[in-house]
Amino acid sequence: MSIASSWSLPFLRTLFKQQKPLFNLFYHDAISTTTSTTRQCFDNSKTSAKHSYLGRWLKLASRQNEGHKQGQVFIVGAGPGDAELLTLKALRLLQQADVVLFDALVSEDILALIPSKVVKEYVGKRCKKHSFTQNAICKRVVELASNGHIVVRLKGGDPALFARTCEETDALTNANIPFAIVPGITAASGVSAYTGIPLTDRRCAQSVSFMTAHFKDADQWPEMAPMAQNVLKQTMVVYMGLSRLEGLCKGLVHHKVPTTWPVAAIENATSPQQRVITGVLADIHSKVEAANLTGPTLLIFGKVVESRQQVNTLLLHSSEHATTI
Repeated sequence: MSIASSWSLPFLRTLFKQQKPLFNLFYHDAISTTTSTTRQCFDNSKTSAKHSYLGRWLKLASRQNEGHKQGQVFIVGAGPGDAELLTLKALRLLQQADVVLFDALVSEDILALIPSKVVKEYVGKRCKKHSFTQNAICKRVVELASNGHIVVRLKGGDPALFARTCEETDALTNANIPFAIVPGITAASGVSAYTGIPLTDRRCAQSVSFMTAHFKDADQWPEMAPMAQNVLKQTMVVYMGLSRLEGLCKGLVHHKVPTTWPVAAIENATSPQQRVITGVLADIHSKVEAANLTGPTLLIFGKVVESRQQVNTLLLHSSEHATTI
């Protein structure tokens, strides 16, 4: 044996002896997928491997692979109807979703932007036409997210205004499901832009308030006395008020609001089917009945109705520049 061999052989033996635990760990990992006899060897080495950093990492990775992915929910405002009023963030989330749960107020143009691979479920509620209860909707959102889906809960207008968002987020919070809210253009802003009726005008209305004509208790009505006082000082925008228009007008007149006070009713706001009916407290209900309004309708009470600007909505619906966006 040469001098080099006599020196190197003991060195190599010592080296492999010192590295034996680590060598065995990788060795047993490598052969664990082979025959049943070698698998028995791997089982015998578990005791030494379970305390190593690599063993712990492999165990954690195995658990993560066995579990399903974390579901997420995005509560997204669809705006008042015109698909081009969607935010870029809303559009991106619609394209990335697994499931979209949408309301009755979401327009067909917006639904057409959702890719065909995305599942769409209707969970709409309209006056006296509730296809789903609010509790059922909350349970469905939680169920889908619990199964690991990316869910977009698509609401007409803005989620912060009369959209029952808090009831759904409470359910998500109780189920420990992460969620986020994406704002949308509320109906009042859309109506103002597409009708030319300003929400404020320093000559007659320095403030504006939004209210709903419907409450959790279907028989409950707004308090007419404070509403009458507010109408005389500011613009009052009433959501979901079509079915109660006559009662609202009579209540305001009863509380000393002049019968000549201006009112506007806007159906299908921001869409090509938009219709605007203007009048006063004394005649707006009869005008609306004659026009046979049936679509989603917003009511505006106030002197701002007389400040209506002559906007050209044809410019807003033109697709001439769509290819440059």
